[in-house]
Amino acid sequence: MHYCGICHTDVHIALNHLGGTMYPIVPGHELVGVVEEVGAAVTKVKVGDKVGIGCLCDACFNCSSCKKGEEQYCQVDGWCHIYNDKKKYGHIGGNPDTQTFGGYSGSQVLHEHFIMKVPDALPLEQAGPLLCAGITMWDPLRHWGATKGDKKMTIGIIGVGGLGTMGIKLAHHLGHRVVAISTSASKEAMAKSKGADAFVVSTDPASLAAEARSCDLILNTVAAAHDLNTYTSLLAESGTLVQLGVIGTPHSVNQLGLIMQRKSIAGSLIGGIKSTEEMLEFCAKH
Repeated sequence: MHYCGICHTDVHIALNHLGGTMYPIVPGHELVGVVEEVGAAVTKVKVGDKVGIGCLCDACFNCSSCKKGEEQYCQVDGWCHIYNDKKKYGHIGGNPDTQTFGGYSGSQVLHEHFIMKVPDALPLEQAGPLLCAGITMWDPLRHWGATKGDKKMTIGIIGVGGLGTMGIKLAHHLGHRVVAISTSASKEAMAKSKGADAFVVSTDPASLAAEARSCDLILNTVAAAHDLNTYTSLLAESGTLVQLGVIGTPHSVNQLGLIMQRKSIAGSLIGGIKSTEEMLEFCAKH
């Protein structure tokens, strides 16, 4: 292990905000380092390769989700998280009866499937956050058709923080029109420097009205209580609002606003290994 990013989820789990934390705990799920040793059957990487590991460190390989490259939705006993999880499928080194420990460890021993090469164009110390923040934003763009290149969309990004700025850059370099959305007007300059074409202050009715029904896809990174109806008004007909930020209380949604324009509210969780590798190559290119 050479570097590990810090994610807000590390804070949530370390402080048991979501319940189920198994102490002692070693967080960190944005891991990058260099291969020091490989097993005899390994072909994906070799000693000396720059590599990364994200949230995913194991899955069953056999369910329908795993077979189509969506290991994050493994249907047998769930995918295995790089930390604060029980070892389940036998693809992780060490004592099989222990829990997993994350990126602030000295080393990791995993099945080659879950180890991803870091392209040479990406400095190792900058690659870590791509393995959580990057893939969290990339995979919904991929799933809802924004990475295909055959259709230009207007994409909204709610929250101009770590996830949000990553999403703005990805959507911009994919060639889409990007609308950054924040409660803070002071973030407009930063959002536009990352590639946003427009900026909406979500507490300003006039600012919201200027982009009403404009967004084909909105990625919502906010991890605090808020009113989703504010943002569904920005969706175009048949548009989708994707929930990425986690909060512990339910949202209240005006169903009529969805029904009359065939709008959708959906969720998304990181991404599979293939998707993550695509994202790393894209970021290296751009």
